[in-house]
Amino acid sequence: MKKIINDPANVVAESLRGLAAAHADILRVQYDPDVVVRAGAPVAGKVAVISGGGSGHEPLHGGFVGHGMLAAAVPGAVFTSPTPDAVQAAVTATTGEAGALLIVKNYTGDVLNFETAAELAAAEGLEVRSVVIDDDVAVKDSTYTAGRRGVGGTVLLEKLTGAAAERGDSLDAVTALAQKVIGQVRSIGVALTAPTVPHAGTPSFDLEESEIEFGIGIHGEPGRERIPLEPADALVARMVEAVVEDLPFASGDRVLLFTNSMGGTPLVELYLAHGIAERLLADRGIVVERRLVGPYITSLEMQGMSLTLLKLDDELTELWDAPVNTAALRWGL
Repeated sequence: MKKIINDPANVVAESLRGLAAAHADILRVQYDPDVVVRAGAPVAGKVAVISGGGSGHEPLHGGFVGHGMLAAAVPGAVFTSPTPDAVQAAVTATTGEAGALLIVKNYTGDVLNFETAAELAAAEGLEVRSVVIDDDVAVKDSTYTAGRRGVGGTVLLEKLTGAAAERGDSLDAVTALAQKVIGQVRSIGVALTAPTVPHAGTPSFDLEESEIEFGIGIHGEPGRERIPLEPADALVARMVEAVVEDLPFASGDRVLLFTNSMGGTPLVELYLAHGIAERLLADRGIVVERRLVGPYITSLEMQGMSLTLLKLDDELTELWDAPVNTAALRWGL
């Protein structure tokens, strides 16, 4: 194992110190328990959108704390859900009379721990709602999950609900918007190589040089099938078909296309794949109106990619375009 680390047990804490140093104008970090919160005081009268999960998926979630997106993010150990007390600390630090919305990826530990934290916060007199995102079309059940996994759609959900909260929408309205987005977003991922968790020291699974895992999860969970490596045209076509046929998306639909690196895939390959996806969607009459390309929800150094499609309307497009200022997403300010 070759990694730029010291003690594997301290990777997350040391990374958070670096995040705080690099982006002190946007965020600050509270330790023990670890919570990333917006710099300055909580925004009075506005819903606090809070998310979190295991580390190793950076910039998710801490990189999305800031104006127009998250009020706080709760990082767990690598590929491990944060504890309820950490989530509760995030709620307490950022939530006022307008309440909080917790965005939870559909992994068993996350769902249970965020649910417990919401109950603890309610006992403090805070109004807290939760939504669970499950946009992965690859498998219904897998390691860590009952039902579909929460993957790339999480990034889009955090941006859109954060924009709604920023403009002053009520907790009911932000929650309803979140449910709308969850119903209209779908994702699929593939892996060329496995990630190596620092404290494990060995790859999470084995792949031959001539194989890829189709439908991979963000923790290295198995996908739909293991298939021979194929040219980009064929692979992206397979991914587009899996996503489009699931909702299904249809000719005339307006969409946001998110082409994501799993951490080890370079941009030269990612843009190549994105171009193919745009062409294939155009061939189906699906109109790509907004785009996001880059490593925004990763799996350590895994070589691979994911495609996410969100069905747009005027409201969602306006919220996507709204100003955002975080470590990983910035526009309009």
